[in-house]
Amino acid sequence: MGINTYQNIIKITMPTPFPIGDVNTYLVKGDRLTLIDAGVNTTEARAAFQAGLKEAGYKITDIEQVILTHHHPDHVGLLDDLNAEIYGHEYCANWLSYNESFLNWRRDFFRSLFREFGVPEDMIQMANNLEKTLKFSSKNSVLTQALKEGDELPALPGWRVFETPGHAQSHLVFYHEKDGFLLAGDHVLKTVSSNPLIEPPSERGGQRAKSLLQYRDSLKKVMKMDIQLALTGHGNDIKSMNPLIERRFERQHDRAMLVLSMLKEKPMTIFEVCVKLFPEVYKKETGLTLSETTGQFDYLLERGEISVHHVENGAIYYRG
Repeated sequence: MGINTYQNIIKITMPTPFPIGDVNTYLVKGDRLTLIDAGVNTTEARAAFQAGLKEAGYKITDIEQVILTHHHPDHVGLLDDLNAEIYGHEYCANWLSYNESFLNWRRDFFRSLFREFGVPEDMIQMANNLEKTLKFSSKNSVLTQALKEGDELPALPGWRVFETPGHAQSHLVFYHEKDGFLLAGDHVLKTVSSNPLIEPPSERGGQRAKSLLQYRDSLKKVMKMDIQLALTGHGNDIKSMNPLIERRFERQHDRAMLVLSMLKEKPMTIFEVCVKLFPEVYKKETGLTLSETTGQFDYLLERGEISVHHVENGAIYYRG
């Protein structure tokens, strides 16, 4: 996979089993040797990570702390290999070790949500498919301390935390204002749009976050920064951030207008629209496609362009 070196930052890239492809992690030399994100739990990724460390002149035992941009399996997978302090958003805590109680509640949350979306009863078990990626995650790690908006990163002077929920409820980016460097995680990627994913609220009984609306707000937050270089969780670095974000906004709006045109023809559920938008992949990539579709409904509802038409057997039908 190889490494790239910046000022006090070393990028180590490793393969993943996911459609997104390789994932980037970063060694940052500060008052403590810091790893930003921890890759994915596969034999291939572990070998690539160890080779990258060796090429950079380090051993795995040299890493003193890990700072997470978010909790997804391809960013936390090798945590169990490390004897280091772990920092990230408080939402990460439920995901770093196998928390049976939380996972049971997560299944219940998605089953209920899928019924509201109009997913047919014989396909409700797709809610369990959403756990298939957890085998690539960590199993026995614990968050040392939670990070929040405005914090300075421990042992990394000048690096500031910004909360950027959307792609994940736990998503953080780290900004070094003096150099204009952004450790961007999956918040903005160069060649693909980050999917704002539906995730359960951190507290039982809480409302589902409107991930796409969150994501749009988080993108606007980043647009106010003077970013010279963004180092991302996947793919190549970004040198011109704002024009890229503007294109993301345009494409998302266009997708929403396509959904609006469908709902003007007849009332439909979120699942029915999802099948029309993603006929080839909605069964295989249930979480991704339903998240994408739900985001467009949230966007159109906020704009007042669609409304609830009726509820039938617990499923909500919308019209334009």
